[in-house]
Amino acid sequence: MSDLFEGLKQKISGRDLRIVFPEGLDERIIRATSRLAEEKLVTPILVGNIEQVQAKAQELGVSVENTEIYDPANYAGMEELVAAFVDRRKGKVTEEDARKILLDENYFGTMLVYLNKAHGLVSGAAHSTADTVRPALQIIKTKAGVKKTSGVFIMVREDEKYVFADCAINIAPDSSDLAEIAIESAKTAEMFDIEPRIAMLSFSTKGSAKSPETERVAEAVAEAKRRDASLVLDGEFQFDAAFVPSVAKSKAPGSVIQGDANVFIFPSLEAGNIGYKIAQRLGGFEAVGPILQGLNAPVNDLSRGCNEEDVYKLALITAAQGL
Repeated sequence: MSDLFEGLKQKISGRDLRIVFPEGLDERIIRATSRLAEEKLVTPILVGNIEQVQAKAQELGVSVENTEIYDPANYAGMEELVAAFVDRRKGKVTEEDARKILLDENYFGTMLVYLNKAHGLVSGAAHSTADTVRPALQIIKTKAGVKKTSGVFIMVREDEKYVFADCAINIAPDSSDLAEIAIESAKTAEMFDIEPRIAMLSFSTKGSAKSPETERVAEAVAEAKRRDASLVLDGEFQFDAAFVPSVAKSKAPGSVIQGDANVFIFPSLEAGNIGYKIAQRLGGFEAVGPILQGLNAPVNDLSRGCNEEDVYKLALITAAQGL
């Protein structure tokens, strides 16, 4: 695990990246951002009442000297944020509505990212996934050519690294969604120095079973290849055919993937969520994420059960996405 994050540290060091943390009063956030600032990896922006954040840090015995603290209730640039938010929402909110909405820490922080006052955002220690993702979808939105954001985990065990997607966002992706998830997951893999070899998973290998579910995955394979012919990608595969060379030789002898896949695209959120947790709990892998992909700027969601180390690591990932 240390190698994974040492590589990220080298990528972001000295790049003056600014990451906003809407939950500025949370102990885990304060401790992690103090470390990040002390190590000069990023400039953290904490959102909250300035006096309360400083008092909490003093109580915890950590320094916030090299962090910035913004209070939405007393932010000098609020007029700029309000005007930009009204414009971005294109008539869906009034100026009066915007002033109220932007007092919400997540909306406030997301606007800082949208206006390039921060390179990315990390939230979710005290908020739901919806609270974190909704402002991102409304304000930052997905990249050109990307319809939906998706969530991946980097699965790490000693020297092994794999990408599992989508394990966090899309409940029942269609074939176009799956193709898009595969393309975006390849980019995420490269960020972690994983040369992507992508397997589109199902309960069938290369037509061994026929159903709307298997055909949806086969269609996704074809679409992903049409959209990016450079991808090393194939399917549909049962997991063993994607991962075990001897099984691949038997079940998919002509495939470009010969039991050596390292990016696994699950056919549904149900399968992805179950799959990563089995690998984590039975296989002894550490699950890093979820990492949200497909947005115009990085926004990432912590688990409410996270610890300081989780915050620290997700901040490094977010900073690397912001390069």
